[in-house]
Amino acid sequence: MTKTVAAASGAGFREAPAGSEPAVELDGVTIEFALAGGSVFQAVARADLNVGKQEFVAIIGPTGCGKSTLLNAAAGLITPASGSVRVLGGPLDGLNRHAGYLFQQDALLPWKTALDNVAIGLEVAGVPSREAKERARAWLARVGLAAFGDRYPHMLSGGQKKRVALAQVLIRDPRIILMDEPFGPLDAQTRLIMGDLLLKLWSADRKAVMFVTHDLEEALGLADRVVVMSAGPSARIIGDFPIPLSRPRDISEIRLDGSFQELHRDIWHMLKKEVLKAYGEIAQETAS
Repeated sequence: MTKTVAAASGAGFREAPAGSEPAVELDGVTIEFALAGGSVFQAVARADLNVGKQEFVAIIGPTGCGKSTLLNAAAGLITPASGSVRVLGGPLDGLNRHAGYLFQQDALLPWKTALDNVAIGLEVAGVPSREAKERARAWLARVGLAAFGDRYPHMLSGGQKKRVALAQVLIRDPRIILMDEPFGPLDAQTRLIMGDLLLKLWSADRKAVMFVTHDLEEALGLADRVVVMSAGPSARIIGDFPIPLSRPRDISEIRLDGSFQELHRDIWHMLKKEVLKAYGEIAQETAS
């Protein structure tokens, strides 16, 4: 089994499959936030990461390590204090218009039906309403909700809402998909189902994916590579593991594979230390 690991302080990674032109390039990205009183909090320090155009990269790390912050830099929602972000070969200036962003919390409009929620992204982009709704119906069918187009969000289960949100992002055909713990609020069984659905949709037309999660098993089941971040503050990328598991994958079955278990053991050995560090920081803050 091949893997790439580093423990050198301050050094990140710049890994991508051979011959793959990066869709997203983070080069020495440091992210800081101003605090009250004029002090500065450094969330992420000198992060280097490349994501290939058809590559699925999962980012894991302890709570508060800057996973979502790194994702927001790729989305253009945060400007790095130093370093650079490039998208599809060009510098990122403002919002990343090539990306679709699926948040942990649902972004569905409560006064619109599932069909209208999926169609709205196209309508805002100037697609005629009739065409937008026809395409939205097709996407609802692809996520298994063909009969639910007239339902409002409060009439849907958590998993159904997440399917609508997924269709809402993918209907715009983004070249890059950013996902911030999208299945976090769901129960374990629904997370497995949603993971398999995501892989099915992704495999049909592979996009670059940056997927943030706390769940190592989820990361291994989905990704081509798993990137590990250290505990914050000044979190760093400390590990980059290729996942040589065959595709297509059934997430529930792949967990029984010996290679999966070996990868889990190797990555958890690194991740556990950072999780314990993060809990130690939280405990100290609580005590003080």
